Formats: sequence, structure tokens, C-alpha cells
Amino acid sequence: MRLPALLSILLASLLCGCAVMVPGHLYPVQGPLTRQSPPPVFKITMSGVLRSGTLTATLADGEVCTGDWTAVRQDDPSAGEMAAQWDAIYGQGFFVANVLGTAVFARAVLTGSHGTRLRVQLYDPTPGQVTNVRGIAADDKGNLYKLTF
Repeated sequence: MRLPALLSILLASLLCGCAVMVPGHLYPVQGPLTRQSPPPVFKITMSGVLRSGTLTATLADGEVCTGDWTAVRQDDPSAGEMAAQWDAIYGQGFFVANVLGTAVFARAVLTGSHGTRLRVQLYDPTPGQVTNVRGIAADDKGNLYKLTF
């Protein structure tokens, strides 16, 4: 199995003494937050090395959610637990056609300072191109988010 390029870049940067925090955004696409005008956009950052690291998101009212992300093995039977959410955001069949079985696929559960639970999945369709990383997130308040870096 090859080492994902995105994670290699993060490792190389950390070994060079540079702390890498990859910034991203969470855009509500379904749920109560989409009724706000305009819908809010939340910040999320990713850091880590090799096949794991940390995600930190700042949600409404400054709630900070943190958790560890880990790579999903290609043979993990639970990899598709959020397939319906992927398809809801990116189109029917997207998860199976693009995400399932890819070398750079990760997930996390973030816990917020006010009790929010945020499940996150992300993948890199072109390893090494951090700006191409795509993902989804779902909170325990009925919101579904598109994740970009």
C-alpha cells in the first residue's frame, strides 16, 4: 500500500520544523442552519502526520469541536456508514464511484465545547493537492455540511 501524498506532505513539513494547519470550511447544505440568511460558513483546520491527526472546527457561538482523524482502511466494512450523506451533497452514486476504496480516505468524530457531536469524512481525489480534498460532516442537530480545504 502506498503512503498517501497528502499525509507525506504534512509529515515532511512537520519534520522540517513547520507546524502545518490546513484551513478549510464547513458549508451547511441541509438542516436548520440552511434556514439562516445567509447560511453561516464555519472554519475547520486539519493537522497531522502519516495516517492520523487532529481536526478542529469552530461552529456557531464560537463552539470549538476537536477530535482525531484516522485513515480508513480500504477493506474497512464500516467505510460506507456515511455514503448517503456523500451522495446527498455530491450526487447519487458519488460515494461508491469516487470515495470508497481510495488510498486517501479519513474520518473523525469531533466533540464540541457545548456538547455538539460532529462526524466528518474526507478524501483526496488527487493525492498531494490539498485544495482538492473534499468531505462531508454531519452534526447531532440535524445539519449536513459540505467540507472543503
